[in-house]
Amino acid sequence: MMKKWRWFLVLALVGLLAACGVSSSQAPTPVASPAPTTNGITLTVSAAADLNDVFPAIGKLWEQETGNKVTFNLGSTGQLAQQIERGAPVDLFAAANKKFIEALDKEGLIFSETKALYGVGRLTLWQRDSSTLELKDIKDLTKPAVKRVAIANPNHAPYGVAAQEALQAAGLWDEIQPKLILGENIKQTQQYAETGNVEVAIAALSLSVEKPGKWTLIPATLHKPLEQMLAVPKSAPHPEVAKQFAAFINGEKGRPLMRKYGFVLPGEKAVL
Repeated sequence: MMKKWRWFLVLALVGLLAACGVSSSQAPTPVASPAPTTNGITLTVSAAADLNDVFPAIGKLWEQETGNKVTFNLGSTGQLAQQIERGAPVDLFAAANKKFIEALDKEGLIFSETKALYGVGRLTLWQRDSSTLELKDIKDLTKPAVKRVAIANPNHAPYGVAAQEALQAAGLWDEIQPKLILGENIKQTQQYAETGNVEVAIAALSLSVEKPGKWTLIPATLHKPLEQMLAVPKSAPHPEVAKQFAAFINGEKGRPLMRKYGFVLPGEKAVL
C-alpha cells in the first residue's frame, strides 16, 4: 500500500513540474522576437548559389561582431523561392534575380519594407587551369574543340536565364544547344567544368575570381541585368535579427566583400 502511495506522489510531482514549464530535456522556446542586442541567435539564410563563396565570408564577420550565427541554404533561386512559398522557416532570402522577391511580395509572403538590392551579378566563360583552349569571346564556344558547355538550368536558375539570353544575343543559341549540359544551379554548373565533364561553363563571376581557373568576362550588354535582391520572409523565426544581417550585407563591412567577389554594388555601374 505504501509503495502505491509513493508512486502516486511521484506522478503528482512530475505533473506539477510539467505544469510549471520545467523540463530536463528541452528548454522552452522563446516566443517574442529577439531584441537587437540579443546574442546566440542562429539565422537560416536561403541564398542563391552564386553567393557560395562571399556570403560565408560575410557571415563570419557578422558572427564575430554580434555573437549570432548564420546557417546558409544555398541553391537555385527558383527552388529556394518554392520552399518559402511552402512556408519554410527562412530568416532571410537572397535571390539572384529580383523578380523572385517581387513575386513573393505579391503573394504577401515577405515583409515588403525589407526588400533591398544587394548586387548585380556577372557571367564568365570559365575553364580549368589545365585547359588548352583559348576562349576570349562567347563566339569561341562554336569551336570544334568545345564539345560540351555547361549552363545553369534556365527553368529555375537566373544565371541560366542570363546565359541563354547572352547566347541568343550573340546569335549562338541554336548552334550551341546540342552542346549544352544543364546544372541545377550556378555552383553545380561550374563544378562540371572543374571536374572536366565539360570544356567550359558559363559561370558566375563571384565563383570565378577567388579560385584557380581561367575565365573571361561576358559583356553585360548581352543579357538583362542580374539584379539581386534580398528580403525577410514572413515565415522568419527571427525577423528582427534577420533585418540586422541584411543591413550588414549592404553596410560598410559587407559591401567591400561583395565588391571583392565581383558584384556590381547598388548605385555603381558595370565596367564592361
